[in-house]
Amino acid sequence: MEATSIDIRNEIRHANDKFERNFAKGDATGMASLYTEDGVLLPTGSDMIKGKNGIRDFWQGAMDMGVKEAKLETVELEQCENTAIEMGKYTLSGEGGQAIDQGKYIVIWKQENGQWKLQKDIWNSSVGAN
Repeated sequence: MEATSIDIRNEIRHANDKFERNFAKGDATGMASLYTEDGVLLPTGSDMIKGKNGIRDFWQGAMDMGVKEAKLETVELEQCENTAIEMGKYTLSGEGGQAIDQGKYIVIWKQENGQWKLQKDIWNSSVGAN
């Protein structure tokens, strides 16, 4: 049981590393490829965004607004067969590493074609919270 826990942590970290690298390269298409075919974003202050084209367009918009880097830190991870639930913290940075936003997120991961992919992705800012 412990080996599975370590394996899933490593696989999710690897996927999050790809997310961070794609973001840093400005590769919104690469970011969208990390989501399942029926993936959904649930961003703050916006309606649900469904499907890879919508997800790509959302991340491209964030990059176009000056977000240059995303850092993800897993706080908690739970696996139930081919589903995993990750809770974590994020930091978004702009040009020169200037902090733009930080907050927390929940991702529901699903295995698709043998790879862990983001299926449901929700986050909200902690900026301004007391």
